[in-house]
Amino acid sequence: MDNAFFQQPMFGVSLTLIVYAIAQGLHKKWNKVHPLFITSAGIIAILLICGIPYESYRVGGDYVALLLGPATVGLGVPLYKQTRSIGRNLPAILAGLTTGSISALVCAGGITWSLGAAKNIWVTMIPKSVTTPISVEIVRHLGGIPELGVIVTTLTGLIGSMIGPELLRLCGVRADIAIGTAIGTASHGIGTARLVKESELQAGVSGFAMAATGIFISLLVIPLYWIL
Repeated sequence: MDNAFFQQPMFGVSLTLIVYAIAQGLHKKWNKVHPLFITSAGIIAILLICGIPYESYRVGGDYVALLLGPATVGLGVPLYKQTRSIGRNLPAILAGLTTGSISALVCAGGITWSLGAAKNIWVTMIPKSVTTPISVEIVRHLGGIPELGVIVTTLTGLIGSMIGPELLRLCGVRADIAIGTAIGTASHGIGTARLVKESELQAGVSGFAMAATGIFISLLVIPLYWIL
């Protein structure tokens, strides 16, 4: 087949939409199956099986990626609607996201470092719990591997989205404020998008926690620029 076909923007866009539509169908039958996980795995499998270079897919895939910005801004709607509730519980939310941010930063980088990973690997792990655009820039400035940072950050969000709320309830955490704070702090936008379907309060708190965590971790890693 002509390689020029795969380099057309429409190929990447069409492939993404078709695989996502299939993933949504599977999600309706098995709600534990995350559409983004299936879409990512499906596209990777198709590219590998057909021998299509990622660069060819990316020509169109980047058009889809442009929608990430507006989609993330859309998560601010429940945040706006729940402003009063967030304000009333602000001390508890800030305490939770501060503790969670520090724990995520120290555990991710510390465990990887203790296992003997190279510097560019363990610094890549540090910002895994913040939203992808922020994570990539932190990784780049710390001398890590941005491409690996995208993968780790996305997987963190996917895992948190798929099992986070259930795991929290299993541990006895049932309050909307607590669940929203935990998911927003640990699983950024992907986890927050999951909560939109379940509770507007959870989604609003999660959106606030996601934004605050991105700012907080960005400030925490500033000293590392000079230390490293």
